[in-house]
Amino acid sequence: MLRRLVLATLAPLAVSAAASGAGLGPLPPLPLLSSPDSLTVVVADAGSPEADGTFRLECGGTPGGTHPAAENACKRLEEFAAAGVNPFAPVPADQMCTQQYGGPATAHITGDWQGRSIDARFSRGNGCEISRWENLRPVLPRVQG
Repeated sequence: MLRRLVLATLAPLAVSAAASGAGLGPLPPLPLLSSPDSLTVVVADAGSPEADGTFRLECGGTPGGTHPAAENACKRLEEFAAAGVNPFAPVPADQMCTQQYGGPATAHITGDWQGRSIDARFSRGNGCEISRWENLRPVLPRVQG
């Protein structure tokens, strides 16, 4: 009886092993647990000493880091994720933009967001870039321009 139980238990494993050797390939990898989003935000020439600097933003779980508006910034990033929007995408090269100047402020965001590696630059050099900056507030600060 014990022998039948052992054979009944091991038989499916033997079939599975034989099938994988017959060209079906290995089982797909297990999904990775998502790691928290971690970004470094570097802002320059925003017009106020509080806005300029290098800030860490940690999202996923309890918002943290040195970002002055971490909780609201993480909420904003969650909204983009839920909508399937990449707020770090550059302005398309063929995009028509108004020729207005929003000031000298610049930002550089690097790190990981939603499993993607981020390396994005922001300015306020034309209407498209101003809109892109404002759309990402409060990840990026309000500027005086």
